[in-house]
Amino acid sequence: MPRSLLKQMLPNPAGVRKHKWLGVLGNRIYDPNLWHINRYSASVACFVGIFSAMLPIPGQIFVAAFAAMLLRCNLPLSITLIWVTNPITIPPIFYLAYRLGALLMDIPAQIDGFTLSWEWLSQSMDSIWQPLLLGSLVMAVCLGALGYFVMNMVWRAWVTLRWHRRQQQRLRRDLTPDEE
Repeated sequence: MPRSLLKQMLPNPAGVRKHKWLGVLGNRIYDPNLWHINRYSASVACFVGIFSAMLPIPGQIFVAAFAAMLLRCNLPLSITLIWVTNPITIPPIFYLAYRLGALLMDIPAQIDGFTLSWEWLSQSMDSIWQPLLLGSLVMAVCLGALGYFVMNMVWRAWVTLRWHRRQQQRLRRDLTPDEE
């Protein structure tokens, strides 16, 4: 993945440092390794961001920020990828996670009288939390790993393509006679 494209897509580091919720992270947020973009930091940030996004907990941003600081990967990319789960995508993603967890636990997936409300969620949580958590963790690991490998392969392919183009340009330049 080209570094310049990622820099355009990611939020400004100064803006992220000033974010009110990230202030609790202290001076560690100023570690330069959290702001560099290279193949390692981008690939690990994809894993961290997607993994954190799949967790059925509030405060996913803190999980991603802490993991990015611990693994010293790109913090803005980790935080940006949390928005894979947004108010539109959360219901289908967590429903799939629940179904996957129920399948893995070999229990019937039952969602009786579903209504999109806090009342239904609080009443049903005692029966759905285990399959939801298991399915979410499995999806988090699998999709995070997929994100890691895809970013790694795309970055490597992009670098290889650019290297071949430079080689071809040098070869053409060396084969053309100088016109003086």
